[in-house]
Amino acid sequence: MHATMNGVQSDGAIARNGSAGQPVLEFLAFTLGQEEYGIDILKVQEIRGYETVTAIANAPEFIKGVVNLRGIIVPIVDMRIRFNLGVPRYDQFTVVIILNIGGRIMGIVVDSVSDVTTLKPEQIKPAPQMGTAFEADYLLGLGTLDERMLILVDIDKLMSSADMGLIEQTADAI
Repeated sequence: MHATMNGVQSDGAIARNGSAGQPVLEFLAFTLGQEEYGIDILKVQEIRGYETVTAIANAPEFIKGVVNLRGIIVPIVDMRIRFNLGVPRYDQFTVVIILNIGGRIMGIVVDSVSDVTTLKPEQIKPAPQMGTAFEADYLLGLGTLDERMLILVDIDKLMSSADMGLIEQTADAI
Protein backbone atom coordinates (compact mmCIF):
# COMPACT_ATOMS: atom_id res chain seq x y z
CA MET A 1 0.00 0.00 0.00
CA HIS A 2 1.35 3.46 -0.84
CA ALA A 3 0.55 6.69 0.96
CA THR A 4 1.43 10.23 0.02
CA MET A 5 2.50 12.48 2.85
CA ASN A 6 2.83 16.09 1.78
CA GLY A 7 3.89 14.96 -1.67
CA VAL A 8 6.40 12.39 -0.41
CA GLN A 9 5.74 8.78 -1.41
CA SER A 10 6.09 6.30 1.45
CA ASP A 11 5.98 2.54 0.90
CA GLY A 12 4.14 0.57 3.54
CA ALA A 13 3.92 3.32 6.14
CA ILE A 14 0.16 2.97 6.59
CA ALA A 15 -0.18 0.50 9.42
CA ARG A 16 -3.92 0.67 10.06
CA ASN A 17 -6.95 2.92 9.92
CA GLY A 18 -7.94 5.16 12.77
CA SER A 19 -11.35 5.20 14.42
CA ALA A 20 -12.91 7.34 11.69
CA GLY A 21 -11.37 5.25 8.90
CA GLN A 22 -8.59 7.83 8.54
CA PRO A 23 -5.16 6.32 7.91
CA VAL A 24 -2.68 6.51 10.75
CA LEU A 25 1.05 5.99 10.45
CA GLU A 26 3.13 4.26 13.10
CA PHE A 27 6.77 5.08 13.73
CA LEU A 28 9.32 3.61 16.12
CA ALA A 29 10.78 6.59 18.00
CA PHE A 30 14.49 6.55 18.88
CA THR A 31 17.13 9.05 19.95
CA LEU A 32 20.46 10.04 18.49
CA GLY A 33 22.15 12.64 20.66
CA GLN A 34 19.57 15.24 21.68
CA GLU A 35 17.17 14.61 18.80
CA GLU A 36 14.29 12.18 18.45
CA TYR A 37 13.80 10.30 15.19
CA GLY A 38 11.15 7.97 13.81
CA ILE A 39 11.20 5.11 11.32
CA ASP A 40 8.31 3.17 9.80
CA ILE A 41 7.40 0.46 12.33
CA LEU A 42 6.73 -1.99 9.48
CA LYS A 43 10.47 -2.00 8.64
CA VAL A 44 11.43 -3.03 12.19
CA GLN A 45 12.00 -6.73 12.73
CA GLU A 46 13.20 -6.59 16.34
CA ILE A 47 14.99 -4.48 18.93
CA ARG A 48 18.05 -5.86 20.73
CA GLY A 49 20.54 -4.67 23.28
CA TYR A 50 23.92 -3.67 21.88
CA GLU A 51 26.40 -6.52 21.77
CA THR A 52 29.95 -6.78 20.51
CA VAL A 53 30.20 -7.03 16.74
CA THR A 54 32.78 -8.68 14.52
CA ALA A 55 34.66 -5.94 12.68
CA ILE A 56 35.11 -6.22 8.92
CA ALA A 57 38.41 -5.01 7.43
CA ASN A 58 38.21 -1.95 5.15
CA ALA A 59 34.52 -1.31 5.93
CA PRO A 60 33.48 2.33 6.32
CA GLU A 61 33.85 3.56 9.92
CA PHE A 62 30.07 3.76 10.43
CA ILE A 63 29.69 0.04 9.69
CA LYS A 64 30.61 -1.31 13.11
CA GLY A 65 30.76 -4.87 11.78
CA VAL A 66 28.46 -7.86 11.67
CA VAL A 67 26.58 -10.09 14.11
CA ASN A 68 25.23 -13.60 13.70
CA LEU A 69 21.48 -13.36 14.25
CA ARG A 70 20.07 -16.88 14.34
CA GLY A 71 22.26 -17.97 11.44
CA ILE A 72 21.96 -14.74 9.40
CA ILE A 73 25.00 -12.46 9.15
CA VAL A 74 23.69 -8.95 9.77
CA PRO A 75 25.66 -5.74 9.05
CA ILE A 76 25.44 -3.20 11.90
CA VAL A 77 25.52 0.55 11.17
CA ASP A 78 26.19 3.04 13.96
CA MET A 79 23.95 5.97 13.07
CA ARG A 80 25.85 8.33 15.41
CA ILE A 81 29.06 7.76 13.45
CA ARG A 82 27.27 7.85 10.09
CA PHE A 83 25.88 11.30 10.81
CA ASN A 84 28.85 12.76 12.73
CA LEU A 85 26.92 13.13 15.98
CA GLY A 86 29.95 13.01 18.25
CA VAL A 87 31.81 10.12 19.81
CA PRO A 88 29.43 7.20 20.35
CA ARG A 89 29.12 5.70 23.79
CA TYR A 90 27.78 2.25 24.45
CA ASP A 91 25.82 1.80 27.66
CA GLN A 92 22.77 -0.05 29.00
CA PHE A 93 20.44 2.17 26.91
CA THR A 94 22.23 1.61 23.57
CA VAL A 95 20.15 -0.59 21.30
CA VAL A 96 20.28 -2.17 17.87
CA ILE A 97 17.16 -1.93 15.74
CA ILE A 98 17.06 -4.88 13.35
CA LEU A 99 15.46 -3.81 10.07
CA ASN A 100 14.10 -5.67 7.10
CA ILE A 101 14.66 -3.45 4.06
CA GLY A 102 13.58 -5.01 0.78
CA GLY A 103 14.19 -8.49 2.13
CA ARG A 104 17.66 -7.62 3.45
CA ILE A 105 18.31 -7.74 7.19
CA MET A 106 20.52 -5.03 8.73
CA GLY A 107 20.85 -3.33 12.08
CA ILE A 108 21.26 0.27 13.22
CA VAL A 109 22.79 1.33 16.53
CA VAL A 110 20.91 4.16 18.27
CA ASP A 111 21.19 5.79 21.71
CA SER A 112 17.80 4.55 22.90
CA VAL A 113 14.30 3.59 21.78
CA SER A 114 11.30 5.27 23.39
CA ASP A 115 7.99 4.10 21.94
CA VAL A 116 5.79 3.55 18.91
CA THR A 117 4.18 6.83 17.92
CA THR A 118 0.97 7.05 15.89
CA LEU A 119 0.62 10.04 13.59
CA LYS A 120 -2.13 11.17 11.24
CA PRO A 121 -1.00 12.46 7.82
CA GLU A 122 -1.81 16.07 8.82
CA GLN A 123 0.66 15.77 11.73
CA ILE A 124 3.54 15.26 9.29
CA LYS A 125 5.09 18.47 8.00
CA PRO A 126 7.63 18.80 5.17
CA ALA A 127 11.25 18.89 6.32
CA PRO A 128 12.97 22.25 5.83
CA GLN A 129 15.89 22.37 3.42
CA MET A 130 18.96 23.06 5.55
CA GLY A 131 22.34 21.44 5.98
CA THR A 132 21.45 18.96 8.72
CA ALA A 133 23.12 15.66 9.55
CA PHE A 134 20.26 13.88 7.79
CA GLU A 135 20.09 15.08 4.21
CA ALA A 136 16.54 16.07 3.23
CA ASP A 137 16.57 13.25 0.65
CA TYR A 138 16.36 10.77 3.54
CA LEU A 139 13.53 12.49 5.39
CA LEU A 140 9.81 11.87 5.14
CA GLY A 141 9.13 15.01 7.16
CA LEU A 142 8.70 16.16 10.73
CA GLY A 143 6.08 14.51 12.88
CA THR A 144 4.43 16.82 15.40
CA LEU A 145 2.65 15.55 18.47
CA ASP A 146 1.85 18.25 21.05
CA GLU A 147 5.26 19.66 22.09
CA ARG A 148 7.13 16.66 20.69
CA MET A 149 8.75 16.60 17.26
CA LEU A 150 10.05 13.49 15.48
CA ILE A 151 12.45 13.64 12.55
CA LEU A 152 10.91 11.00 10.28
CA VAL A 153 13.56 9.06 8.37
CA ASP A 154 12.97 7.32 5.03
CA ILE A 155 14.95 4.29 6.19
CA ASP A 156 14.55 2.47 2.85
CA LYS A 157 16.16 5.31 0.93
CA LEU A 158 18.86 5.85 3.56
CA MET A 159 19.94 2.22 3.81
CA SER A 160 19.94 1.66 0.06
CA SER A 161 21.90 4.86 -0.68
CA ALA A 162 25.18 4.48 -2.56
CA ASP A 163 27.29 5.96 0.29
CA MET A 164 26.02 3.29 2.70
CA GLY A 165 27.10 0.55 0.32
CA LEU A 166 25.05 -2.09 2.14
CA ILE A 167 22.97 -3.33 -0.76
CA GLU A 168 26.01 -3.71 -3.01
CA GLN A 169 28.05 -5.46 -0.29
CA THR A 170 25.25 -7.91 0.38
CA ALA A 171 24.80 -8.59 -3.35
CA ASP A 172 28.56 -9.14 -3.83
CA ALA A 173 28.67 -11.60 -0.94
CA ILE A 174 26.13 -13.93 -2.55
